[in-house]
Amino acid sequence: MMDMKRIYNILLIMILSLFLLPLGGCFDSDINRSMYEADGEEMQRENHIVGATLKGMQGLVIPTREHLYQFMDAMAGGAYGGYLEGIVDTWVMKFSTFNPEQGWLKSPFADPIKDMYPQYRDMMNKTDDPVALAFGKILRVCIMHRVTDIYGPIPYSKMMDNDNSGEDLAVPYDSQEQVYTQMLKELEEADKVLEENKDLSSEAFRKLEDLYYGNISKWRKFVHSMQLRIAMRMSYVNPAEAQRIAQEAVEAGVIESNEDNAMLHVAENRSELLFNNWNDYRISADLVSIMKGYEDPRLDKMFVKGVQTVDQDGEKVDVYDYYGVRIGIFTQKKDDMINLYSKQVISSTDPYLWMNAAEVTFLRAEGALRGWNMGGDAQALYEKAIALSFEERGGATGADQYVKDATKKPIDYVNPMDGADIKYSHPAVSTITIAWEPGAEYFERNLERIITQKWIAIFPLGLEAWAEHRRTGYPKLLPAVENKDPNNSVNVTIGPRRLPFPADEYTGNPKYIDQAVEMLNGPDAAGTKLWWDKKDHFIENSQSSN
Repeated sequence: MMDMKRIYNILLIMILSLFLLPLGGCFDSDINRSMYEADGEEMQRENHIVGATLKGMQGLVIPTREHLYQFMDAMAGGAYGGYLEGIVDTWVMKFSTFNPEQGWLKSPFADPIKDMYPQYRDMMNKTDDPVALAFGKILRVCIMHRVTDIYGPIPYSKMMDNDNSGEDLAVPYDSQEQVYTQMLKELEEADKVLEENKDLSSEAFRKLEDLYYGNISKWRKFVHSMQLRIAMRMSYVNPAEAQRIAQEAVEAGVIESNEDNAMLHVAENRSELLFNNWNDYRISADLVSIMKGYEDPRLDKMFVKGVQTVDQDGEKVDVYDYYGVRIGIFTQKKDDMINLYSKQVISSTDPYLWMNAAEVTFLRAEGALRGWNMGGDAQALYEKAIALSFEERGGATGADQYVKDATKKPIDYVNPMDGADIKYSHPAVSTITIAWEPGAEYFERNLERIITQKWIAIFPLGLEAWAEHRRTGYPKLLPAVENKDPNNSVNVTIGPRRLPFPADEYTGNPKYIDQAVEMLNGPDAAGTKLWWDKKDHFIENSQSSN
């Protein structure tokens, strides 16, 4: 029989063993795990940062915050792209009359930069995942491409310097040419990474981004389509380089079907507040003149009819139709306009459009018109793009007949509120028809067709529409009614060419703002052309539809 001392020692050893076993397990796990290998908790934390950053950046391409969307895409892009006019009767300093308030000028410049760079830098510091970083690089290009096409020179290459947290705007500017060169380089770098990871399961990023839910193949088509869009912007300033980039992009594979459209899916599309709740915007007279003139089957898929009460045989009769607002007016009474003028069809469940197959196919049609290898004939691509737009717009029918119509053209605009004190009606400014005209002598007329139809197809991408209008002069838009440009720099026949830098840049970045203005080769004014804006915008008046 064991003595008490021996029993005590055995029990002590057993108790100590129970305490040491779990400790031994923990130490073994840490020893066996590389110091650079994340455990489950660390991976979850990294994924949270990556997902938050990617989704945050995605929400800045086409802003998902309603107020930033309002400044950039409704007020500026909507008016200058020929899509929308604000009908708020207290707005007397606004984009459409070329005299926006300073706060309005600042938001499209400062907000995307200040909101995006801290998130982007945080992700770069927290992950070395090459696909995540490639996605971030692509999104930065998409966000800042819109900003440079609004202002011209912008802070870009120096924003990611080691001594900049990403929040400081007081950094040197790049010329727009330098920005474009860097953006194209970054898209190529990102595409290479995606190509190397083309077999990665979409599950890896399905919950971390809301554009293509981690589908690498679709992301690559979008990248190539962005390269094509940027290349086409260079068509008048550097046609040889534009052709090279465009051809390589198309050969690599671009968006060709609506199932690959770049659409950001969100829990709630808050831009609909501008149209359905606040009732601050209505569609333009230009949309009505062109689309009603064409008897376009997409009208009822895109817009809500307004109602005008008229006298008929001594009785009040409501007439429902598509009524648009002249851009550049001063509203007398908003309440009189809300139900009269048409608004866009939009709901809180709609995704945000970034780029669709129709736009990409119109870009290819223009490239083919210019003699570039776009994988198809210009006319065939033009007609295919229209068919894609019809398909996208809720299955609008009649595309085959529509593309053959050689008689219908934009109609005169008739303002339903014209009276003794208001006369906004205006003759149509274009006579371009829909059907393609074969022959090199019809280059300019066919270019007008391509851009006019693309303008319809990409609605409501106002900033993109404005950029293409500046580049090509199409579609022909009605002149703004009021021109309150404080610099007297805007010619209303061709419209504004850019936004001036906000006043805060002159106080917050005095060291570099003067350099930025020098890069403009003109005054810091709305009438100064950007680097790629090289076309003689009066050519179309003699060679196209009129």
